Amino acid sequence: MSAGQPPQLSPFGLVLHHDGSWTHEGHPLTHERLRTAFDRGVRWLPAERKYVVQLGRFRGEIEVEEAAFFVREVDLAGGEVALSDGSRAPLDTASLRPSPRDGALLCTVKRDLAEGGLPARFTHAAQSELLAAVADAPSGPVLVVGGRTTRLPPL
Repeated sequence: MSAGQPPQLSPFGLVLHHDGSWTHEGHPLTHERLRTAFDRGVRWLPAERKYVVQLGRFRGEIEVEEAAFFVREVDLAGGEVALSDGSRAPLDTASLRPSPRDGALLCTVKRDLAEGGLPARFTHAAQSELLAAVADAPSGPVLVVGGRTTRLPPL
């Protein structure tokens, strides 16, 4: 390691599970403020192709079961989603797909950070919000997002 360079990243037992819960070395993290800080501190490092959690100057590699970002809210009028890291992203309705784990919705976000983007998983509340906006049309189910009607991809 050269002077001024951060130490090499390696996993340290922190896991972000598919349901948004955190564990460290197999033990659940139950402190709400710590979980919130971890959620907001998740970063994708394109050069290293790794997820980390960053708190101040500390950063450590994390294991991610399915998605490192979670859709917390859906703004149907604005066509955006609010993510667990505190950022907002356009909702790409064409990227909606079911999770192979349990059928929860996933979408693609942060296309500027990785080729093809990164997955984000909808929380139960956000998924309910989104599905409440589905309407029937002669061509099949449609979704009105950002003032545009989009045919819902097969789920």
